Amino acid sequence: MGLPPGHVTDVPALSRSAQLKALGNGVMPPQAIHALDLLLAAAPAGELTAAA
Repeated sequence: MGLPPGHVTDVPALSRSAQLKALGNGVMPPQAIHALDLLLAAAPAGELTAAA
């Protein structure tokens, strides 16, 4: 899902439901990158620039 292995699952004190709650409705990095790529491609030239 774009997160390092064990990002949430290697925390012994968290139950499965607590792991899912910790992830919440977060956007995974590949989804965010794809959304930004689409926005930048759709914008008129010079109107949007990628932040460094």
